[in-house]
Amino acid sequence: MSGKISSAQMRAARALLRWSALDLAKASKVGVATIRRAEVAEGEIPVTSANEAALRRALEAAGVEFTNGERPGVRFVPGSRPSQHESEI
Repeated sequence: MSGKISSAQMRAARALLRWSALDLAKASKVGVATIRRAEVAEGEIPVTSANEAALRRALEAAGVEFTNGERPGVRFVPGSRPSQHESEI
């Protein structure tokens, strides 16, 4: 787990997976209101470290890789393909 997740990365990860905030809430066990609050913030997501870890685990388990360093972003883990029903989580 390197670097904190930014709100832009979280929004991009959800978009990459075609997940709604509710999908992410179900997968991470983090409340929808917390996810929505985190996504409108600028910079690092303003959540507890436990919630950030849960969000990261859920997104990574779905095949998202967080890139940090000079150009933070998200991408699918090489060789990973999302299943058709992931948006139904």
